[in-house]
Amino acid sequence: MTKKQKRMLLRILLAAVMMIVLELHPIEGLPRMMLYLIPYFVVGYDILLKALSGIGNGQLLDENFLMAVATVGAIVLGAVQTGDYAEAVAVMLFYQIGELFQSYAVGKSRRNIAALMDIRPDYARIEKNGEWVQLDPEEVPIGSVIAVYPGERIPLDGIVVEGTSSLDTAALTGESLPRDVEPGSVCYGGCINLSGVLKLQTTKPYAESTVARILELVENAGANKSKSEKFISRFARVYTPAVCIAAVLLAVLPSLWDGQWLQWLYRALTFLVASCPCALVISIPLTFFAGIGGAGKAGVLIKGSNYLEALAKTKTVVFDKTGTLTKGVFAVSKVTAVGISEDRLLEYAALAESASSHPISKSLQKAYGKVIDKATVTEIREYSGHGVTAVVDGTFVAAGNEKLMAQLGISHIPCEEVGTVVYVGINGKYAGFILIRDEVKPNASSAIEKLQKAGVREIVMLTGDNKQAARHTAKELGIQRVYGQLLPEDKVVAVERLLSEKPRGSVLAFAGDGINDAPVLTRADLGIAMGAMGSDAAIEAADIVLMDDDPEKIAKAMTISKKCMNIVYQNIVLAIGIKIAALILVAVGLSGMGLAIFADVGVMVLAVLNAIRALLVR
Repeated sequence: MTKKQKRMLLRILLAAVMMIVLELHPIEGLPRMMLYLIPYFVVGYDILLKALSGIGNGQLLDENFLMAVATVGAIVLGAVQTGDYAEAVAVMLFYQIGELFQSYAVGKSRRNIAALMDIRPDYARIEKNGEWVQLDPEEVPIGSVIAVYPGERIPLDGIVVEGTSSLDTAALTGESLPRDVEPGSVCYGGCINLSGVLKLQTTKPYAESTVARILELVENAGANKSKSEKFISRFARVYTPAVCIAAVLLAVLPSLWDGQWLQWLYRALTFLVASCPCALVISIPLTFFAGIGGAGKAGVLIKGSNYLEALAKTKTVVFDKTGTLTKGVFAVSKVTAVGISEDRLLEYAALAESASSHPISKSLQKAYGKVIDKATVTEIREYSGHGVTAVVDGTFVAAGNEKLMAQLGISHIPCEEVGTVVYVGINGKYAGFILIRDEVKPNASSAIEKLQKAGVREIVMLTGDNKQAARHTAKELGIQRVYGQLLPEDKVVAVERLLSEKPRGSVLAFAGDGINDAPVLTRADLGIAMGAMGSDAAIEAADIVLMDDDPEKIAKAMTISKKCMNIVYQNIVLAIGIKIAALILVAVGLSGMGLAIFADVGVMVLAVLNAIRALLVR
């Protein structure tokens, strides 16, 4: 409990004790009213100040104004008619109890979000003039070597150049098991070094690092409001003036008929207490806030409550294959050469692909296993979705798929084996092929099953691989609908076709990781990016980021979103239903201030309690 909450609790207890004492003491008249004003101001002075501030700022009709008018009116009625001031103090007292409860619930949600914000590094240790000094991470240039001691948080993304250790990645991925790293391993900012001293060469400035991106996503998440939140905002703008006008009419019109001015004024004030829309205004944003925090704790970053709401309506999920459902770590499994040695074929292909960062290019270079002299490679040209051509030591080399061979007019022998096939042409003639395979992620199959259990009706896979390899992977994962040999623009066309086929009112989500997936992530109703292996462009274009590249997290995020939406609908029905019933009963005189207090404070407490459940992620 914060200091502010403790002070509020103390004020509530002090006012409650004073009220009990006054109720037991037989003081009457003006002294009684003056004594009751003491606990009233002790517990409610801040509400009165907020009401006055709202009047000054032109925001007249809010819950503070309603509460101030109702309680001040009750005190005036007590002075004129009943001599009872306890009701005014009790209304303010119970209202502040509800506010304290709401403050604690919001604080709990914020602490959950703050656990993510704790990943912000304080410093980076860099060597200068033979000494290790601490700098602000934002001042460390790319390519610098930084040292990270055991127990410290890695400040920047980098590659291990010296040392071995285990990393706690829970703050980024939600994964409790540590990850071992060694020279050559990629490390992300925000992870905690658990054991040995590590030296890393930074690969990105702080502004572009993983930790900075996460913090930016979390900080901006509240800006994207859901339809439910927008509805509540619109509802409150119309509802509050409406009930104030209704209260005035309730006080005036019946009084003109029977002359019972004080009776109808009291009933109107009770009507105002019952009408406060606190339960809706507080609990709905709190539910989304809690849901986003709970998802973040599980390693799923959701950029706004509108995306959390959309996730609950998702009926179609479209997956990219490489790096999303598969490991994205390609390995050469077969080399077949025609009129040239296999080693020479592999060398030509590796050199031609040396300028590319594509996983297939990396696998060719790894299989080649020698230092690549880029000075021998010139006139490199990349054909998007097809392959590359280059001049290697004066020899024209083409390496790519069947489309590249057809485009260059190179007659080739089709490979019927399962995998990604890189056809190689030398000086315009077919020279053989290299077969590369990518392993399916161990949890990809269970991710598909969990999505189907979560209510997804159709799962589709898109890939640039040949159709045979695409069908093989789809069959292994249990995916019925698959499209292969797609260029980036073909993926957009495929998603647009799927968007036209989806059930009305449902959402289509696309999950991908590569830079060529950015247009599709933007075009889909909901874009989901793989955060750990995903490209910056994909993460920027996506609405949801999975920080450990685990496709099972999509189903987990859907479970969280559906739970949140159920809580939102429950609170809307609960608050509006009880509110309408209480207003009718108060207006016709069948109930008094007790029901009004419950309709305001009691319903708010129930709604907030229900909203807190969104924090509980199993």
